[in-house]
Amino acid sequence: MDPHRNTPLRAVALVCTLTPSPAPSSAQLLAEQTMAALAEHGVTGKTVRIADHDVRPGVQTDMGDGDAWPEIRDTVLGTDILILSTPIWLGHPSSIAQRVLERLDAEISESDDEGRMLTYGKVAAVCVVGNEDGAHKVSADLFQGLNDVGFSLAPNAVTYWVGEAMQGTDYQDLDKTPEKTAATTATLAANTAHLARRLKSASYPAS
Repeated sequence: MDPHRNTPLRAVALVCTLTPSPAPSSAQLLAEQTMAALAEHGVTGKTVRIADHDVRPGVQTDMGDGDAWPEIRDTVLGTDILILSTPIWLGHPSSIAQRVLERLDAEISESDDEGRMLTYGKVAAVCVVGNEDGAHKVSADLFQGLNDVGFSLAPNAVTYWVGEAMQGTDYQDLDKTPEKTAATTATLAANTAHLARRLKSASYPAS
């Protein structure tokens, strides 16, 4: 029996839709489904729609002048798992997802008493939605950025849905969640929670 399987874990999903609340969002929906799948593995947490907050451009932990990032950063650092959920725009992650990565870049300069980035030991995963191809390219972009700033990635750390090219159906418009997407979300949750528990019990060595 796994001695760590009941270790409590916390997660936060940063939703990078361009659309502020309360408008519906496919990226929000897939993030919520991912959080629900994580809950089946003893993970609690919340979603944060970045468009609802005044996250300033920059690469510092606090850009001042009412910047909302420091509070969001505190939430991220207080969790074990970060979910980054983005739509595909023009073949790329949203500009908000890019801004989140740019703000996380500040973590490269932050370290604990043993020289490790504060994000070491935290696990990240990605949700991608769109109406064209590009989910693998977008997840690759986000994977690289998240890994650069200290997050670990489990196998199959992305869940996604893309509709047919040149048509207007959104993920949130579907009558039900496609079986493939639901299965991928479940795998992401199981592997991500598993890795997070391992890292919580055995941290990376000091730099």
